[in-house]
Amino acid sequence: MLLVWRCHWILVFIFAALSLVVELTYFSAVIFKVDQGGWVPLVIAAVFLAIMYIWHYGTVKRYEFEMHSRISMAWILGLGPSLGLVRVPGVGLVYTELASGVPHIFSHFITNLPAIHSVVVFVCVKYLPVYTVPEDERFLVKRIGPKNFHMFRCVARYGYKDLHKKDDQFEKKLFENLFMFVRLESMMEGGSDSDEYSVYGESQRSKEFLLPDTNHNTFSSVVDLTVSSGDNSIMPVRSPVYAVNTGMSSGQVSSHTEVDETEFLTGCRDAGVVHIMGNTVVRARRDSPFYKKLCIDYVYAFLRKICREHSVIFNVPHESLLNVGQVFYV
Repeated sequence: MLLVWRCHWILVFIFAALSLVVELTYFSAVIFKVDQGGWVPLVIAAVFLAIMYIWHYGTVKRYEFEMHSRISMAWILGLGPSLGLVRVPGVGLVYTELASGVPHIFSHFITNLPAIHSVVVFVCVKYLPVYTVPEDERFLVKRIGPKNFHMFRCVARYGYKDLHKKDDQFEKKLFENLFMFVRLESMMEGGSDSDEYSVYGESQRSKEFLLPDTNHNTFSSVVDLTVSSGDNSIMPVRSPVYAVNTGMSSGQVSSHTEVDETEFLTGCRDAGVVHIMGNTVVRARRDSPFYKKLCIDYVYAFLRKICREHSVIFNVPHESLLNVGQVFYV
């Protein structure tokens, strides 16, 4: 109510007080009748509380592992444009929970397989505490590393209303936003000179590139052109309209570069798209207590198994699905 709805603190206090009155009334009624069957709702509540705590604990530990084991951009750049492998035609969509940085599952993938796709897109799906996310604001795209690496990041944002409906057009919308990013980036680079743009390093935060809408009064978020965690990119200092109105020669170079990369992406997409799902399995250490092994190895593993995966939500065909797993001990 405070952060999302921006309600006044008095309204929040009144709502909390009324809720406590109702809850405490029921709780006191159960406490006074424990010997007459009141223990049943207490046991049910304790079971649900334990399930939610185990799920929260396992999820937080798994996310912390992925955050702390991210791959540095120096390691990626050291591999070269081929990433030390054979780049085969096609597009690899690597699903990860990280909105910044390269996940550790990617290093696990390229160190165990001899080839990688010509275009790699790290897809991060985030569920926001809002009702729904408009279609034109759903995807944020940015580049990872130099252009000849052909690596991108796409963050897909959904609201809690969007959780339960399958996005059958997810792949199509992702590529539409990827092509839009390439066109905008080429347009901006074509009209640049040494005074117009500046290269941002590791410490810069991600910012969104804004374009005015039709009434020229408001701005809408279109695409994220800056990168974080060591990603290399260029960010405009002046308005993109200025970049459009610059010299003809630079515009021709930009158009040629845009066509080349667009054709390259189109050819890779036509060659085939593979959805690579990272699956981090959480296990308790051997020296862990019995109750911890029971909670992590059985209860949390069961909860993970019955949860819907991204492959089901986004209707990914099984013939283009590749699961890459790794084990993390807590």
